[in-house]
Amino acid sequence: MEAPVAQRALTRRDLLAETWLVLGVSLGASAIWSVLSLVRKLTAGRPLGSQTTAMNSSVTPDRPWLDLAYQLVGIALALVPVVLALHLLSRGDVRARFAIGWDWTQPARDLVRGLGLAALIGIPGLGLYAVAKALDLNTTIAAANLGGAWWAIPVLVLAAAQNAVLEEVLMVGYLFTRWSQAGWSTSRILVSSALIRGSYHLYQGFGGFVGNAVMGLVFGWLYTRTKRVGPLVVAHTVLDVVAFVGYALLKDHLAWL
Repeated sequence: MEAPVAQRALTRRDLLAETWLVLGVSLGASAIWSVLSLVRKLTAGRPLGSQTTAMNSSVTPDRPWLDLAYQLVGIALALVPVVLALHLLSRGDVRARFAIGWDWTQPARDLVRGLGLAALIGIPGLGLYAVAKALDLNTTIAAANLGGAWWAIPVLVLAAAQNAVLEEVLMVGYLFTRWSQAGWSTSRILVSSALIRGSYHLYQGFGGFVGNAVMGLVFGWLYTRTKRVGPLVVAHTVLDVVAFVGYALLKDHLAWL
């Protein structure tokens, strides 16, 4: 039997290259598309405030079951980078997810912290969105466009959870770990992660960038204190569920939506 090959320790260059590659197949790519989307909207000849950004849209509205398949496959594939990041962190050690607080060891504490954080971020976020839209710095966000299919609400909840897991495990748990191992300072990690988070929301407009960058700073700061992404996932899920499901239920009743 052949002797096992010893693994070489990752250098600083290895660590940084790995993070950019992971971003390149996930949220970093989203940031590039978002910049292009913003450029397209800014050069459309209309103010941003008069334009609409549609999210969670039907692919085949005339064939609900096929549309459902599209939605579920999209959600599942979007989580592959999370599995990749956890695999790279673990390098054979399944305890890596415990090191970033992505586990079920503190469910009650994670839930309470997450709900409090959602309230802290959500209420000012609505005000920022309204101001940015009024100043023509943000588009109108149509957060849910799945029609009246019976599965629309459950899919919106799943989409909210997928966004939360993808962003918090990757942008906080994974990047904070890798960049810290590469020797970056806490402040540099906080700012870099927050700016990337804001950049992949630029498709919404400048308000989306600022709001999500601030959210990234708050979430990142909390993670440096707790070393747990669990509360961040809870908070992010709640925020997106309120936005997606709330829009779906109220868009026909509230004209300002």
